[in-house]
Amino acid sequence: MLRFATIARRTVPAGLALALLAATRVLGADAPSGRGVGPITTVELGPIDAAKAKAGATVFETKCSACHKFEERYVGPALKGVTQRRKPEWIMNMILNPEQMCREDPEARKLLGEYMVQMTFQNVSQDEARNILEYFRQMDSGGTPAK
Repeated sequence: MLRFATIARRTVPAGLALALLAATRVLGADAPSGRGVGPITTVELGPIDAAKAKAGATVFETKCSACHKFEERYVGPALKGVTQRRKPEWIMNMILNPEQMCREDPEARKLLGEYMVQMTFQNVSQDEARNILEYFRQMDSGGTPAK
């Protein structure tokens, strides 16, 4: 942000620079309290659903494991504890809507700045994203998915 402001001061009139800076700040303003940006606004959580977690493990292995591990930083962040750090809606929106999340969600932008790679959309459905969330919940509770 500071770099943008410095460049803007040098190359465009002050009024326009302020308008551009304000517009970049507004992008994250609509992100609802830690839920992220995307189609998921609420997630009802109950006990961990083992069948969903098992299905989520399969989707994770197929579409996510090339970039994510649970115990270590890889291309993307380590996922251990993600369900304690992030709301379920945020997790699902990041899976379903990574481009917009990286543009508009403050936490997703921080991750992009740290990892320097934007998460790619893996053509995951909402049901698959919910199953992945359940898999994460199971892993974070110390369980392992049924084989």
